[in-house]
Amino acid sequence: MEYETLLDEAYKNVKSNGNLNYPNTCGRFEILKVVGHHEGSRTLIDNFCRVASCIRRNPEHLMKFLNKELASSSEICGERLIFSRKVSSMEVNDKIQKYVNQFVLCSKCKKPDTELVEEEGKLFLRCLACGNKCEIHRI
Repeated sequence: MEYETLLDEAYKNVKSNGNLNYPNTCGRFEILKVVGHHEGSRTLIDNFCRVASCIRRNPEHLMKFLNKELASSSEICGERLIFSRKVSSMEVNDKIQKYVNQFVLCSKCKKPDTELVEEEGKLFLRCLACGNKCEIHRI
């Protein structure tokens, strides 16, 4: 095949796959809703690692925050987060939104283009868009 033909086919594939709305995909910055279920007295969040990657944060950091906010213990098992008690998905989604407001969005420009940086034992949220750097509390 010629280069132009291959390029056209690749473009068509990318364009057609980009129009599908998969529940596990996220845009530039989108907070996915958790998908989970209860097993006995435990709660399993099936798409936890995907949610963490969409907000561009370490799953362990997000898990630690959720444990503190929901007064529960949990563990990451593969792509899932397993809470040791029953937790509603609405509660988890609310706490993830709180996490995003504290640890993801820039306090100055409100953009999600940030990173967590540790310097001299302190944790900072540094914005890659506006350059703002502010100290945030540790979990």
